[in-house]
Amino acid sequence: MRKSKFNLLAASALLLSGLAFVFNGCNNSEKVKVSEPYFKVGEAISTKTPLSGIIKGTLKADSTYTVNGDIFVNDTLVVQPGVHVNFPGTATYSIIVKGTFLSLGTKEKPIWFTVPTANAKRTDTYGAKTSEDPAYQGFWGGILGETTFNKIIIKWTHLEFGSGKLGTSPVSFLANGANSYTVTTANPKGILVLEDSWIYGSVDDPFRPFGGRFNVMRNTFEKCGYTGGEAMNIKSGSVGNFAYNLVVGAATNGPKASNNGGKDPQTNFMFYNNTMVECGFRRIATGRGGSTNFEGGSRGGYYNNLMINCKYGPRVVAATANYAGNALVVADTANIKCGNNYNYVDDLASANQIYPTGFGQKPQPTDIPAPSSFLPAGYKPGAVYDGTAVLHLNNPKFVNYTLPRITANLGDVSFVGTADFHLTASSPAAGKGNTSFLPLTSITGYYDIIVPVDPNFGSSEITPPGKDIGAFQLDGTGNRH
Repeated sequence: MRKSKFNLLAASALLLSGLAFVFNGCNNSEKVKVSEPYFKVGEAISTKTPLSGIIKGTLKADSTYTVNGDIFVNDTLVVQPGVHVNFPGTATYSIIVKGTFLSLGTKEKPIWFTVPTANAKRTDTYGAKTSEDPAYQGFWGGILGETTFNKIIIKWTHLEFGSGKLGTSPVSFLANGANSYTVTTANPKGILVLEDSWIYGSVDDPFRPFGGRFNVMRNTFEKCGYTGGEAMNIKSGSVGNFAYNLVVGAATNGPKASNNGGKDPQTNFMFYNNTMVECGFRRIATGRGGSTNFEGGSRGGYYNNLMINCKYGPRVVAATANYAGNALVVADTANIKCGNNYNYVDDLASANQIYPTGFGQKPQPTDIPAPSSFLPAGYKPGAVYDGTAVLHLNNPKFVNYTLPRITANLGDVSFVGTADFHLTASSPAAGKGNTSFLPLTSITGYYDIIVPVDPNFGSSEITPPGKDIGAFQLDGTGNRH
């Protein structure tokens, strides 16, 4: 009996000693990390039945769904990380949001809205014919925020091959037979966040807001528009920020702002710390395209933008002009601020349009190249000048992108591919940004907060202006792609 009791006591002591070691080890050196569950609303939606009609609930993480009709989100739909949503590519189906749509991807597990490669396949080759490129053919409609939509939150999400031609329009603000837009909205009070995401390909503008409260940050836009189209074409009733975006090969501009449409509040946007590469060349007509654009009564500002071989520099309509038979209405020039914008050019036609002829953007002493180094004495905005002196000047020294491009046709570059548009430490764009202005976060008389900061129902952050010009900051902030 004594021996048995002794063994029992010894075993108990060893067990307690082991438990103490485990707990102390966890407390002192190797704390166990328990992953938080993914955000969800309502019931999980099965992958067995194709998506169409009115749906609500949650698309389950790491699942693949197919679409066989227009999807209507009247309540709330959550898309968890790693989800693939495949549109067939044989009909222009869309996601119509009347309530709240949350696409909550992560860096490790992005979400995809795309088309099977059997119907649409990337053709990323320099100089390829745009008429044969599936990116410009529009295989599905888009994420369409109706006049009643509440929130559309899109994070770490790929949106590919959208903005196709509609049959019978599923929303009140687009016409039957019109081109859709990969993302569009029509409620000035609704909130839309597009951040850390990728838009690839579109027939026209991939992103056209007809009203809303926006934060559009740290995205990559490729192959936007076939023969016309901006990365973001803003209409009246729209306010917010477009910042830290990489735009490669847009048909016309990166962001364009207009107050056209008659909605309140007045279009008011800040365009800052964007990198735009070879934009404007599929817009054949003169007078349009290349970087940023304010017209039609819009207001806001443009700072710290890096423009590489774009057809035109920043464009501000400062007097009524006639373009392709359409009168252009002056922007709200008294309320447009700018500075610290950087142009690099490899052909004379673009060098002669760093400050576009016939328009009203005012050179700033903080611009690169310095206006005094190539503009004639007494230069007035919109005047003709000779830009020969700035050809190949101020190479921004990207990590992996060859400049000058003197042997290639400008406009051939429409995708990122293996290029890396981060700056090297010796870049002349480093440290040249303006950090004294503020992002647009409120509108007096309308919104105390334009877009809230929230992991699920708002922006992850409203990234402030960067000290380096362009979308990629040397300290690792800004664009995360």
